[in-house]
Amino acid sequence: MEDYLHEFLNFLRIEKNAAINTILSYQNDLIRYINFLKNKGLNDFSTVRPSDVLALIYSLNEMGFAPASNSRNLSSIKMFHRFLISEGYFKNDPTVNISFPKRAKILPKTLNQMEVDKILQQPDCNNPIGRRDKAMLEFLYAAGLRVSELISVQLSDLFFPDGFIRIIGKGRKERIIPIGEQAIYHTNQYLKNVRPSIARGGKSRNFVFLNWRGGPLTRMGFWKILRGYWVASGIRKEVSPHTFRHSFATHLIEGGADLRAVQEMLGHADISTTQIYTHLDREYLKEVHRSFHPREKYAKISPKEFT
Repeated sequence: MEDYLHEFLNFLRIEKNAAINTILSYQNDLIRYINFLKNKGLNDFSTVRPSDVLALIYSLNEMGFAPASNSRNLSSIKMFHRFLISEGYFKNDPTVNISFPKRAKILPKTLNQMEVDKILQQPDCNNPIGRRDKAMLEFLYAAGLRVSELISVQLSDLFFPDGFIRIIGKGRKERIIPIGEQAIYHTNQYLKNVRPSIARGGKSRNFVFLNWRGGPLTRMGFWKILRGYWVASGIRKEVSPHTFRHSFATHLIEGGADLRAVQEMLGHADISTTQIYTHLDREYLKEVHRSFHPREKYAKISPKEFT
């Protein structure tokens, strides 16, 4: 069973050009699946029944896995079995009639513009650490990047005279994103005054943002940096690197940006993924209406009065 898994992971890496984090997610889900089957005495995928797959999903639910995690596990298993059939190893797919549970649409958490500004003001640009961190935070928000994209930016990806950067996103897809003057200014200050003193030749390679040992930053390293400034800002909302990405998109939509343009900047393959921000925008508009419309601002009407 592990041989089939190894072949599937190679398929994802070579033919699908999947990102390493995507491959690791599939690997973890499918190792859990294989171990579950073996514990049930099943050592051949041809003997797996739909009830066996459902038993795993129910088991994960009992263990406290979130609905989104259960759906991801089922998605991994479905894709794995489709691969096994497409390669001619087996004829039957035990997942074919298993559907995904309906999930409530959860709007992503965002910061308003004042909250973003409060966090961006936390780094002390009078010291090298603060100057680097200020550049990273401005860069993250200005371009709406995933944290994996931020820490992977190369010097050759910067086209500041033209006001653009190049990002290699999920599936190694390239996109060109405009970047604002504040992010350009603070990044240039970091590149001129900080990076040369911490760069360590081949260890630093071509990465823009470096840790203090001269190597590229890690996802966890950046998360710890952001957490420090979030706590210092006093903002009570949960803040993660992805919160900045959600806020970037929401603020563009609120400002009247075209949905297709936002999709392009975020690197979404499907515009339905981007449309979640129109829901956020409608919630924002309703809040503005409730707060400032004279018939709403002071009215205290019970819902019963409408029936």
